[in-house]
Amino acid sequence: MKNPKRVAPRAIIDNLAVIGDRRHHEAQARSVTRFFTGKPLEGAGHDYVSTLQFLTSYDGSTATFNAYRRELERLLQWSWHIQKKSIHQLMREDIVEFISFTLNPPVAWIGTKNVSRFIIRDGNRVSNPAWRPFVVTVSKAEFRAGVAPDKKQYNPSQASVRATFKVLSSFYDYLAQESFVNSNPVALIRQKSKFLRSEHNSSYVRRISDLQWDYVLETAELMAEENPEEHERTLFIMTALFVMYLRISELVADERSAPVMGDFKKDRDGNWWFHVTGKGNKHRTVTVSNAMLKALKRYRKSRDLSPLPTPSDSAPLVPKTRGKGPVTSSRWIRRIVQDCFDRAYDRMCVDGLKDDAEDLNESTVHWLRHTGISEDVQNRPREHVRDDAGHATMATTDRYIESDQRERHASGRSKQAKLFE
Repeated sequence: MKNPKRVAPRAIIDNLAVIGDRRHHEAQARSVTRFFTGKPLEGAGHDYVSTLQFLTSYDGSTATFNAYRRELERLLQWSWHIQKKSIHQLMREDIVEFISFTLNPPVAWIGTKNVSRFIIRDGNRVSNPAWRPFVVTVSKAEFRAGVAPDKKQYNPSQASVRATFKVLSSFYDYLAQESFVNSNPVALIRQKSKFLRSEHNSSYVRRISDLQWDYVLETAELMAEENPEEHERTLFIMTALFVMYLRISELVADERSAPVMGDFKKDRDGNWWFHVTGKGNKHRTVTVSNAMLKALKRYRKSRDLSPLPTPSDSAPLVPKTRGKGPVTSSRWIRRIVQDCFDRAYDRMCVDGLKDDAEDLNESTVHWLRHTGISEDVQNRPREHVRDDAGHATMATTDRYIESDQRERHASGRSKQAKLFE
């Protein structure tokens, strides 16, 4: 029998649309035996059912479901193929071994790009042979330079390690509550510090500079002037991500919410607010500034709508370019933003700002949210920024107060060694 560390495992957990029907859980559990080359592992079917039951409780958020599925599929694959145990039998020592495994998985378990877990072949939905439990990537700048991902360079971030601990702990809490296990083995790990290091000094909020943002916004405006039918939407999206610090998921329609124009509402004092369902299905209201209101009017005018929406306005906030209905994939929003970033990068290079352009080349969509918060926290009451951003605690907002390392370095650059010359 082949060494399981040298054989790529096949995907076993499909998306919500497939696994969501609980009537099929038992049938899916029986089918999981096809993933074993020899005698099926005792308890694997029960592992599979309890995992699906736990995951389907997160059907209100695709992003959360995907994150939890990733971690639990790795656990199942490792427990079955490497440890030869049911996940219900794992002890504290096993979990420690699993965490160590995720930090340095075998090359055969690592992919170089994200692919679908399942594909359609001959009319049947089957595991994608190109899928891997772990994926190594390169930065955007490296990708543009033709640098290929190296599986031997796989190195998960501290955020990834923390996510693994969080998901496993939540899962085993669930198993304990359902009396599938006697205790949570993750909670018994005393020395998480050997896996997790303090990032107080090294962790900082990634944002773009004021100069880079000016170029990005000006680029979006130029795009809108050249092709208003397509890029007035781009300008609105860029403005909303920065001014209202929206998350990308808060602009698309999914099972959680479907943003519409009527989500912009005016209160009795004539103040405008944007009502949004955000991370963790939490509802919040976001202050609509005068600049955002101006951008909204321009956007609505380009779509032949009245200057401002009424509470009953059901027009999609971000409609598809072709066809009817709202954009339903965050991937499309990322493409729109990346296109704007790329054009801003080109303009900065032409203007001789190569270094600033290269920094922009590393930025992501979420940096716009970080940048907007970082700017506002310098001028607005912290609690107001906290509420608009949807932060659970003030500590999260406080991270933005000293987030710009450029300013931090500039203020200390002239420090002298000799106090008296």
